[in-house]
Amino acid sequence: MLNKIFKLKQNNTNVKTELIAGFTTFMTMAYILAVNPSILADAGMDPTAVLLATCIASFIGTACMAFMANLPFALSAGMGLNAFMAYTVVQGFGYPWQVALFAVFVEGVIFILLSLTKVREAIFNAIPMQLKNAVSVGIGIFIAFIGLQNAGLSVSNSSTLVSIVSFTDNFTTVGIGALLAVIGTMITAILYIKNVKGSILIGILGTWILGIICQLIGLYEPGNYLVDPATGIYQFVAEATENSVYIPSLIPSFQMTDFTKLGETFGQCFNINFDGVGIFNFVVIIFSFLFVDLFDTLGTLIGVCTKANMLDKNGKLAKIKPAMMADAIATTVGAVLGTSTTTTFVESSAGVAAGGRTGLTSLTTAILFLLSMFFAPVFTAIPSFATAPALIIVGFLMFSNITSLKLTDDNYTTAIPAYLCIIAMPLFYSIAEGISIGIISYVLINLVCKKWKDISPVMYVLAVLFILKYIFL
Repeated sequence: MLNKIFKLKQNNTNVKTELIAGFTTFMTMAYILAVNPSILADAGMDPTAVLLATCIASFIGTACMAFMANLPFALSAGMGLNAFMAYTVVQGFGYPWQVALFAVFVEGVIFILLSLTKVREAIFNAIPMQLKNAVSVGIGIFIAFIGLQNAGLSVSNSSTLVSIVSFTDNFTTVGIGALLAVIGTMITAILYIKNVKGSILIGILGTWILGIICQLIGLYEPGNYLVDPATGIYQFVAEATENSVYIPSLIPSFQMTDFTKLGETFGQCFNINFDGVGIFNFVVIIFSFLFVDLFDTLGTLIGVCTKANMLDKNGKLAKIKPAMMADAIATTVGAVLGTSTTTTFVESSAGVAAGGRTGLTSLTTAILFLLSMFFAPVFTAIPSFATAPALIIVGFLMFSNITSLKLTDDNYTTAIPAYLCIIAMPLFYSIAEGISIGIISYVLINLVCKKWKDISPVMYVLAVLFILKYIFL
């Protein structure tokens, strides 16, 4: 039955591979169950309610991706979009979180309308193949950078912005986590090279188990820490303070979730008061969500599909329309439930790297999100340094697509925009920014170099819209 529904043989895969891939994707995304409630709590929302909303929205969106598009992509509350909602819309503009959720809801409805037409499909198909390859490479570097940050290997630095963690100054807990991430990366890489099935998943679980052992023998100590902004050194403190950071235990607890909390956010996007809300600012907020969500989703689909060889010879994805519709439905439903924009996750590439090729991968991930409502403390105990090796190795796998770029002097009008697209993603910490800079530079360079025939009319429109975005948003 599963073979008939998801066309497993046609996609050269099997049930076991798809299940492992779906579990792998979920493991690399499980951090969102801890991070999203934490961020939206700063907007005044109840963390447990946000957790439940995130789980249900992720289940619905990812299940839609499975059955509507039969693609191995998972959806959840988008990082960056949740921070924009909490820190810019609510804390910055001073709007109630209910208004922010309504803006997300409106954005989702607009997305559904766009998905019913061929607008989003036309945008996907208009982007040149060289830029699509560049998106894949850029996402690879970007998610590897996220992995380095999650591992605690890449830390902020007042003089150089980023630097490597000091293992000696932070050896206890933070340094141990970073060291275990390095060990986990080596384990994952070796297993992958030796073609061990589920190597990425084994790397995650193995790193987590090593962390638990370190906690049991006292090398890894959960608790509250103060971070010196100048040196990045962590200092243990007995009690939590306003500036302290809490590092949780790696050993999961087995508490049940209070499901009644969902009532505190469910349907609240319609319980709004527009007093003091400027219409212009509200429109700007909607279009900010719209731009970022659209091009984050496009970037993820382009990058992961390119790496998985799911695009045809013309660089088109046959299932782009239902994939976009699944994303739009997830955003709309998520807003009603009580979470920020739900979008396709770049961590889906971990499942694709593990062999996932069909909707059975995403359905597996969707079910795990639903089950995580009951066992959230177990899933959220997986530390970020344990999932970091998966992101770093998957980053390499996506980066390997750089060999598809033609970096010759007769192709510089495409190669340079591709290069700018690649470096913009990690350096500006945004897939959407990388795509926008790649498109703007592609149009301008080809226009000045009198290669008008190489530019699609849709690319002109996108370039103008992106320029206007930088001017007004």
